[in-house]
Amino acid sequence: MSATTSDSYDEYHALLARQDAMRLRQRLLAPSGAERPRDSGRSFEGAADRETILRTLPLVTPFSELIDHLYRAMFAEHPYLRRLFPGSMDFQRAHLEQALRYLIEHLDRPEEVTAFCTRLGRDHRKLGVRPVHFEVFEAALAEALRRSAGERWHRELERAWLRMVRFAVTAMVEGANRSLTEPASWNATVTEHRLAAPGLAVLRVRTAEPYPYRAGQFATIESPLLPHAWRPYSVARAPRPDGELEFHVRRTGPGGVSDALVTRTRVGDVLRLGPAQGAMTLDDGPAARDVLIVAGGTGWATAKALLDELALRRTPYRAARLFLGARTPADLYDTAALTELERRHAWLRVVPVIGAGHGAPGEDSLADAVTRHGDWSRHVAYLSGPPAMVTAVAGALLETGVPAGRVLHDPVGGDTRVPVQGRGAEAVSGKQRRLPAGQAGFPDTN
Repeated sequence: MSATTSDSYDEYHALLARQDAMRLRQRLLAPSGAERPRDSGRSFEGAADRETILRTLPLVTPFSELIDHLYRAMFAEHPYLRRLFPGSMDFQRAHLEQALRYLIEHLDRPEEVTAFCTRLGRDHRKLGVRPVHFEVFEAALAEALRRSAGERWHRELERAWLRMVRFAVTAMVEGANRSLTEPASWNATVTEHRLAAPGLAVLRVRTAEPYPYRAGQFATIESPLLPHAWRPYSVARAPRPDGELEFHVRRTGPGGVSDALVTRTRVGDVLRLGPAQGAMTLDDGPAARDVLIVAGGTGWATAKALLDELALRRTPYRAARLFLGARTPADLYDTAALTELERRHAWLRVVPVIGAGHGAPGEDSLADAVTRHGDWSRHVAYLSGPPAMVTAVAGALLETGVPAGRVLHDPVGGDTRVPVQGRGAEAVSGKQRRLPAGQAGFPDTN
């Protein structure tokens, strides 16, 4: 072992030892005997801090430069941490930028931030993240703020940012602690791998331990070919006794996770799955509403899981309408499964929309096709597919009277931006519509 590697190893375990010592001290000092966090993060004024952060954004944006400063400071001070990240940091930087945008936009709604970060903390266990690492992150963020703002840095700016981060971290630690009884990740053996279309693979996997999830949720997947690089994919079947899961993966470019899963993964290979995420699940009970499902591209995977769940429940009181969009007939895949579902179940009607785009300006959109076909105000809508499509359909349904709480969708990271007013708006400008439900803030990408 080299001297540099040995030093990093010693530093890592010294940090973990410091964390354990802090926990012991907190237990001894807590009057009730319960362990208390270093800083609950709950004492800050979210609306006031949000105003401070927005007012001073021109000092620390663009976010890309702030994040570069952050990672440089963190890896310079603690080199061992670099091994917790993938070789390419591009996705990680985009991921962090969207998380920061989400926090700033929702800082005046602490309940939403708490729920979001609790889920995030549960998921981050698979990365080997420990509470002590958040202290390192906080120190690196403070240094990055100083470097970005330069002579214009001031204490009020830094305090607002750090209170925001501490609030989020507290919820993340709580989420991690609540899930200590479940695995941080699951090993999954590939049992089937087939090309359903050029550049698109359908994978079946079986986990070594039971994998808890619900139809409509997604999992992050890591390939051994790209350690530490995790990407989200929707599960394409409802939970079944055989324990098999299905994923649809479209290759989006060379060298990434999607490329590894489509072109270089074989039956017998072992992947890793993070815990299931997402709230785009079916409601229960006899009062459940009829269902509208709108899907495009590999968003069919989510639609397929929801329909599979409805078929397993055998609930004839609930009708389902599926709008499946594609630019050309060749873009449709897995049509045999869809045809069989419609043939066997009278409650399902399928409307293929060929030639509709994914919501980009100037295209005939899937949203137009959906709103032309009827009144959906009494339905629960489930949207899955490219972010532009999800955004367009969600907006159209809201405008036609579907309540926001009944429009559920996949994560659409590119469309949750901070609505900035005044100076610096160009630094974080974007759509100001706040989409309902879902888990906005993370990329829906392969």
